[in-house]
Amino acid sequence: MTMLHKDNLATYIEPVKSDLDTFDRKLNDYLRGDSPLITSLARHLLKTKGKRIRPVFLFLSSRAADTYSDYSVDASLAIELIHTATLLHDDVVDESDMRRGQETINHKWANLISVLLGDYLFAKAFRIILSTDCSELVKAISVATERVSLGELRQIEETGNYSLSEEEYLEIIADKTASLFAVSCETGPILTERSGRDRARFARFGEKVGTAFQVIDDLLDYVGDPQVTGKEPGNDVLNGKVTMPLIHSLKQVGEAGRREIVRYLREDADGDSFHRVYDFVTENGGIDYAYQRADQLCREGLESISPLEQSRYADSLLDLVRYTVARTS
Repeated sequence: MTMLHKDNLATYIEPVKSDLDTFDRKLNDYLRGDSPLITSLARHLLKTKGKRIRPVFLFLSSRAADTYSDYSVDASLAIELIHTATLLHDDVVDESDMRRGQETINHKWANLISVLLGDYLFAKAFRIILSTDCSELVKAISVATERVSLGELRQIEETGNYSLSEEEYLEIIADKTASLFAVSCETGPILTERSGRDRARFARFGEKVGTAFQVIDDLLDYVGDPQVTGKEPGNDVLNGKVTMPLIHSLKQVGEAGRREIVRYLREDADGDSFHRVYDFVTENGGIDYAYQRADQLCREGLESISPLEQSRYADSLLDLVRYTVARTS
């Protein structure tokens, strides 16, 4: 799959810019004015919009498949609020100080504020979903939200488990990350009452691409530029997070080599040990393998919705999938 330039994301999403503008206006409205504290917190959150990647996938896939509806923006808002709520809770669990280049809510205010704001956003999200009066959408987003929580819990449970298999890792990130991608892409067929086959095709597409997105996100812990990612390389791996590059590399060596690297990770978790682990992963093909698996997952996702009638939306959707593998943040 040809990699696209990382700075061209704005070009790839141009066909749905009006949808994103509506999304932003509604998001501001939903987060404004319930209390002075919530207004301050919302203003802080909205300083950095992020990529809005889930809404973009929802809008592009719906437009490309002619399943866009009057409730598409509302559905995207609900899904993005759920995603944001999980990030707020993650920052508390991870004791994070920075996200997207600015102080986290838990660092600037307090852990309690971050947790309660996350709860507030969950409640807002489901209130929005109910306004669509679509029971199938309520069910699909509820299941996806449950999967996110399951994935987060499993990731914590498997921290420091250097025997974690590639299949187990993929299951965890499919729940934790890909579930919201899947329901984003399934939303169009749900809202327009398309067949179960169409729903399954687009859900599979979102699941595969969302899994690839997380593989790359985890890979950036090894190769990411801290000026771009907002965090120092090695932070995750030194805290016991086991991801694709390390899983693959550990399979390539004998027991003695494996024990040595695991000892570094368990006993010498500092910057020097990360450089040793980075060299180990690079030498054993872990970096290249992670890129290859992400690319393969994206190809499988695209196959599930092929063929799409050619349009600027379909072209941009393809570009966005390519960007998922090419991105650097």
